[in-house]
Formats: sequence, structure tokens, C-alpha cells
Amino acid sequence: MIDEGILARLDKVVAKHAELSDQLSQPDAVSDQARFRELSKAYADLTETVTTYNRFRKLLADIAGAREMADGGDAEMAEMGREELAQLEPEIESLERALKLCLLPSDPNDAKNAILEIRAGTGGDEAALFSGDLYRMYARYAERRGWKLDVLEENSTELGGFKEIICSLAGEKVYSRLKFEGGVHRVQRVPATEAAGRIHTSAVTVAVLPEAEEVDVHIEEKDLRIDRFCSSGPGGQSVNTTYSAIRITHLPSGLVVSCQDEKSQIKNKAKALKILRSRLLQLEEDKRMAELSTTRKSMVGSGDRSEKIRTYNFPQNRCTDHRIGLTVHRLDGILNGDLDLLLAPLLETFEAERLEAEFAKVVG
Repeated sequence: MIDEGILARLDKVVAKHAELSDQLSQPDAVSDQARFRELSKAYADLTETVTTYNRFRKLLADIAGAREMADGGDAEMAEMGREELAQLEPEIESLERALKLCLLPSDPNDAKNAILEIRAGTGGDEAALFSGDLYRMYARYAERRGWKLDVLEENSTELGGFKEIICSLAGEKVYSRLKFEGGVHRVQRVPATEAAGRIHTSAVTVAVLPEAEEVDVHIEEKDLRIDRFCSSGPGGQSVNTTYSAIRITHLPSGLVVSCQDEKSQIKNKAKALKILRSRLLQLEEDKRMAELSTTRKSMVGSGDRSEKIRTYNFPQNRCTDHRIGLTVHRLDGILNGDLDLLLAPLLETFEAERLEAEFAKVVG
């Protein structure tokens, strides 16, 4: 059963939710649009917890009634009570876990869109080809979830792969779903260029950054050095002859971002600044996490880009996530966008660890 301390916290959430509802219903609530949006967001953030808690309390009452029937003297009613308990008790366990998850401190970046960066590592052309495979895997997954994908920068190879590709993903809770994808993705397969049929091992690095808005990261114009140059690579008319490509150097941090996908210098600058803001936000997040204890140094790892997180083995149609020891023999489906085969157990493991750590403090 849920501890009394947790129930007290849930009662406070219900009271706060009611207070916000009252504030939103006031006649002058919409006069200040910024405050109205703030109140509406706070109300929406608590609604799921309150709805789940109300279901939980109703279920407790139903279970109490079923137990009274089961303990009664009438044999027929007692049997009905026992049958009802058998149906209700498993649901209460599920609701208890859901309520505990609702009370966990949320990652402020979870609701953000994401910047996805995929880069070929060791393995030459084969690594670049697998970068393309990973990009298409995430693109298909985004399509399944109704997210919008926009390529910000790409450096393609003649064989159809990518030395580097950077894209933005916009939709509901994109970052919360993909934030553990950062790290080294290893592939084992026979390359198309391998005449002897030998299996090669290559690696690709993936980084997932929360997309930063201007309000999240303020960049001073004086801190930027902006270079303009001609785009390189295939581009058709004018793209290689006009100074449309942009390279931005953030002088305080030394971060360098370039973009040349668009014919418009203005559009390339906007895309480059979007990437730069997200990288600066990630730098701040890394500093913050470094100051904490071992919160994210759990079974799912730190998310460090140098950490090998997954192996894709083509001969065995196998994909293994090394952080939780999960192996799935559905590699073809995963690369076709069925990424939840890996993400669902990964996120569940992380949530279980957070629950254990958080509520050990509450009852300890």
C-alpha cells in the first residue's frame, strides 16, 4: 500500500489543482495572457495526477465494499465479493505505481522538442552507411508518433550514407522519449563492399539535445563570430556559387556550428543558431548533472556520447541494449521504426530506479 506520507503529498496536489481551477475561472483570468498561459500549464500538469488519484480512491472504496461482501455470512454474496476482489486488486497495484511516478520530480526538458545529431565513427564508409540507417530508423519512428522532422544540416557520402546529419524533431514529449538514445551505436554486419563475406564492426555516435528556445539560452551578438562561405557538395544551381553557407563560432564556449543546406543565408543562420542554442543548453545541463550525486549514473547509464549503449547485429537479426541487458531478435522491425521494442523497457527501468531512490527517502 501507498505510504501515508505519499497520500499527504497527493492530497496537496488535489488542493493545488482545485486552487488553480478557481483562479482560471475568475473573470479577469484572461486579461493577463502570460499569466493565463502559466496557470493553464500548471493546471494541465497536475490534471493527470488528480485524475489517477480520484480513480485510486474510488477503487479503494470498491475494494472495501468487495471485502465486506467476501467476509459476509451469505455464501453467494461472499463468492461475488471474492470474484470482484480478484478483478480489482491487480488494478490497485498498477494505480499505486502510476501515482508514485506522477509525484517524481519531472525533468524540465521532457516536454521539449529535440535536436538529433548522428555522426559516423570508426568504420569508414560502412559507418557512414549505418548513420543513414539510424537516421531512417528515427525518421520512421517520428512518423509513427506523429512528430515533425526537419533536417538542419547533412554531410552525405557518395554511397548514400552520412558522415553527419543533424535534424530537429517536434511533437509531444519528443525529448523525454529519446533522451537516452545518446551514445555509441555499434553495428556488426557484412558490408556491401566486402567481397569475402566477413563481418565488420563499425560505430556511429548519436547525441540527443533538448531544443532550446531563445528564452532558455540568451546569446549576445557580440559573443558570435559569423563567417559566410560557399556551400560545398552537391547542390545544383547557385548553391555552390553564392555565399549562403554560415559558420557561427560562440566565442565564450568555443562551440562552432555550420549550416549550408538552404540557399538562403538567413535560413542557414536561423538553423545554425537553433543548433547552437541547444548545444549551449546541453552544456549547462551537463554542468548541473555533474554537481549532483549519481542520479543519472544508473543502469541506463549517463548518456555520455562515448559510452557504447547498443549493438545491432545483422547476421543474427539481433539488437542488444547493453545498459539494461536487453536483447531483441527483431532488428528488421526496429530499423523500420518499431523503436518502442527498446525504448519502452528502457524507460520503464529508469522509472523503476527513480521510484526506488525517491521513495526510499520518503519512507526512510
